Amino acid sequence: MPRPSRALLAHFDRVSVALRTLGATDLVTRAALRADVMRLIARVPAREARACVSLRLVAEAFRSDRDRGPRQPALHQSAHALLDAVRKYLTSPALRDRLALLESPERSTLAIMRGVPENSPTLQPRTSDLIGDADRKSRSDAERTGELTPFTLPEESDRALLGDFLDEAREYLESAEAAMLALERDPSDVEAAQVVLRAFHSIKGTAGFLKLDGVVALAHHGETLLADMRRRDIAFTGHTADLALQALDTLSDLVRRLDAARQGAPLVYPPGFQELLAALRHADGSPSPRRGAAAGGAPEGAGSPVRDAGGASSARVRLDRLDAMVDLVGELVVAHWMIAQDPDAGRAHPELARKVAHAGKLVRELHDMSMAMRMVPLRATCHKLLRLARDLAQQAGKQVRCEVEGEMTELDRNMVELVADPLMHMVRNAIDHGLELPEERAGLGKPMVGRLALCATQVNGQVIIELSDDGRGLQRERILDQARARGLVHADEQLADADILDLIFAPGLSTAEHVTEVSGRGVGMDVVRRNVEALHGRVDIRSTLGEGTTFTMRVPLTLAITDGMLVRVGEERYIVPTTNIVVSVRPERSALFTVGARGEMARLRQEVLPVVRLHRLLGVAGAREDPTAALLMVVSAGERRCALLVDAIVGQQQVVAKPATAGIGDVPGIAGAAILGDGCVGLILDIPRLMDMARRVPVADVQAVA
Repeated sequence: MPRPSRALLAHFDRVSVALRTLGATDLVTRAALRADVMRLIARVPAREARACVSLRLVAEAFRSDRDRGPRQPALHQSAHALLDAVRKYLTSPALRDRLALLESPERSTLAIMRGVPENSPTLQPRTSDLIGDADRKSRSDAERTGELTPFTLPEESDRALLGDFLDEAREYLESAEAAMLALERDPSDVEAAQVVLRAFHSIKGTAGFLKLDGVVALAHHGETLLADMRRRDIAFTGHTADLALQALDTLSDLVRRLDAARQGAPLVYPPGFQELLAALRHADGSPSPRRGAAAGGAPEGAGSPVRDAGGASSARVRLDRLDAMVDLVGELVVAHWMIAQDPDAGRAHPELARKVAHAGKLVRELHDMSMAMRMVPLRATCHKLLRLARDLAQQAGKQVRCEVEGEMTELDRNMVELVADPLMHMVRNAIDHGLELPEERAGLGKPMVGRLALCATQVNGQVIIELSDDGRGLQRERILDQARARGLVHADEQLADADILDLIFAPGLSTAEHVTEVSGRGVGMDVVRRNVEALHGRVDIRSTLGEGTTFTMRVPLTLAITDGMLVRVGEERYIVPTTNIVVSVRPERSALFTVGARGEMARLRQEVLPVVRLHRLLGVAGAREDPTAALLMVVSAGERRCALLVDAIVGQQQVVAKPATAGIGDVPGIAGAAILGDGCVGLILDIPRLMDMARRVPVADVQAVA
């Protein structure tokens, strides 16, 4: 076995020197050292995964968010001894029993962390037996066929460590799934193989500390299967790929069950757990053909999904505390606005006005920072969609090449969870209805492998997600026939192309010739629209028959705090989100005219836009009727634009958005409410729904403006 590189040994030496000068209460240095050890783990070769387990214990000793009081100096000394033992372990590959180098410092470190003597029964058997290693066969009960121990949480287990284990296991599983999909596409991807092996081994190691024998057994057999495939240079395809992904899914299920068990839920193994263990034990790593055609599901052109092993120091924070902090910052924004609008803070007291302005700058920075803390990348959602596309394509006998762009685009944590469901519906429809079978594509002169592309970008306070395929495209005549059959469209009614495509979001409407397990019942796309509109977003469709379809989803970055323009209509004030505003103008009378079939129109900057009288839609009295004496605010929702007629613009303001429907039901055209600077309530306008409301207003009721 080759010796470690000089660069790796130099990294060990740097950490060792820094540890000698570490003070017990130096939290900043502890956090930096932990990050350095995590980077060290990422540099250790995958074949030395056993050393990574010990290094994980060293990193745990440096956690800056956990103070072990008077035990902390002793823990630092023990961690230093363990670090030196790992270095010697790596530089002594020919030693007969080099595991003995790690056992004593491991036990000492673990005993100090748990606050128990080294001879405590809770540390029996040896940690290396609990963790398992390629050099020594595991002695866990879970490894003996037919003797799987009950799935329980041991009474002596460290519950804080269990919480850390679950969080880290989710991150490892996410990276491993993406790496497996990459391996299917490119079996020579060495880095992806290391990511998968490191994930299985790290989960096995910490599960061993916690005495979770079932998790240890599953992770061990999954790692053994992958290591055997790698050693024998067998491609990650066919039955073995399915088996490895099934092991990964079951590990995810075990993690979910452990998390639920912390809240009192019963803890049992998933159905088929024993059968999966038996299949993994007897797998020989040889590929076998799948049912149907091969299906590629890895991202095209994306780099290997290597897990960030501590590129920057970080700490985990409870989500309820993070949400509470963001809410408080939002209230602070409103409170500062109320102070800034107070007459006593104006020109009569210039020194006070200067201090209020300075405080405003700090409040804005605090607001931006708090919102950034809630932002997470879409990477996890993209990986789930890739896995879904792979499985559905395999089930349907289709070949699909998935391409992902912008997976690091960030979105509010709560928003990420809410956009996942609509995207899953769209992926199902693209695979089941959009893309053709390989033989059909070949007959049409298309490549046999279909293309499914997911692209995410952030523009002007919105996240735009596009999902496109190169399949059949939408059949407009069939959509119209189905809509007329269901009474959604009159027989003699003529619709624009965009309105025809919009019909696929109607509940119960489906153009599928056959109902499958995936789709065809007409209950998916209406869910997509409903969920996206609940996020104050919009879905648009572009489709060319025979060439493919593109769905474009637009959602705001966050629903917590909104930048808005305060406008007055009659005696009422409304908030228009700045992301929807294009420009505001006072029109000349010559720019206003009436079109018989479309109602009031305005020509603004070489563009003809429909005029929407806001006071009529919302039933506001006392508003200005003459557009030349009021303002036209041009707003957009995706590709659509219109001109809202408002009396005046009061000013711009950041507001804390609150739901306005609690107790009163859904209010058409209203997205939420907010407390204004004077303490009154202002309603936030839902621009896409207002446009839909305006389109349904009969033309006969529209007032002429020319």
